Amino acid sequence: MYPYLQRLGRSLMLPVAVLPVAALMLGIGYAIDSQGGNQFSALLMTAGDTILSNLGILFALGVALGMSNDRDGSSALSGLVAFLMVTTLLKPDKLTDIVNIPLEELSYSFEKIDNAFIGIISGLTASSLYNKFSKTRLPDAFAFFSGRRMVPILTSIAMIFVSGLLYFIWPPVYEGLVGFGEWISGMGWFGAALYGFFNRLLIPTGLHHALNAVFWFDLIGINDIGNFWASVGEKGVTGMYQAGFFPVMMFGLPAAGLAIYRKADPRYRKEVGSLYLAGAVTAFVTGVTEPIEFSFMFIAPVLYFAHAILSMLSLGFAAFMQ
Repeated sequence: MYPYLQRLGRSLMLPVAVLPVAALMLGIGYAIDSQGGNQFSALLMTAGDTILSNLGILFALGVALGMSNDRDGSSALSGLVAFLMVTTLLKPDKLTDIVNIPLEELSYSFEKIDNAFIGIISGLTASSLYNKFSKTRLPDAFAFFSGRRMVPILTSIAMIFVSGLLYFIWPPVYEGLVGFGEWISGMGWFGAALYGFFNRLLIPTGLHHALNAVFWFDLIGINDIGNFWASVGEKGVTGMYQAGFFPVMMFGLPAAGLAIYRKADPRYRKEVGSLYLAGAVTAFVTGVTEPIEFSFMFIAPVLYFAHAILSMLSLGFAAFMQ
């Protein structure tokens, strides 16, 4: 299991490598004009958000390619097919026709189906099918569809069944996390600490957005980010679900990157240094921490758990001190 997770972690390095430049474009754009009225800032924000809003599809491509035996491009195509199938079949406006249920009766969780977790599932499914069937030969009459060409076809069929499973699994998982967030929201500084812990633990799956919806936005009336920017709310309370992240983003994770660089094999230290330097600048300037986190979360899961604990302490302490 551990070698499999290490291989998955290496596979994610390809899509993760593009995140720093996207985050920097977004950060610079917001620094110029946070309202987007400036044309150049609007251009930068749109360009950066294009990448950051499509992590799912990037992960599907990267995982499918990295987890395939020979890293052939058709495996990445299969990952793309897998992701498009599941996110389209479970899109609310499509799903209402498929299951014959009114749109307003569908779970709101399906609005968040195109996430990193679904991308990883799509990539793993596609790579598994590729490794098993990419060398399969069909009878002469169907020879054109043999080998690698058969894999995207099989992947599209497989994802129909995966989508069927997710139709039942995804809503209770997503809604359960939202309910959990609502429950801990009444615990004051200790609730903020728990939020920080589970926010970090859920990043590998993309499900941290379920908790973010509770605390950062107006799902249940907290609206921490909106109230902070509007200078409304309660002094010492508004912003309590954000403040503790700043020490982590600006100092904790860059320091972790420096530590990993110093302990890296000298043969690879230059590559490791360039990766973590870019990730550190991105985390410090923009608050986008995924380039650093995805570089070690699967390769060193115990270290990532320690990162979640330290994030919990940072959010709890900041909220306690108001």
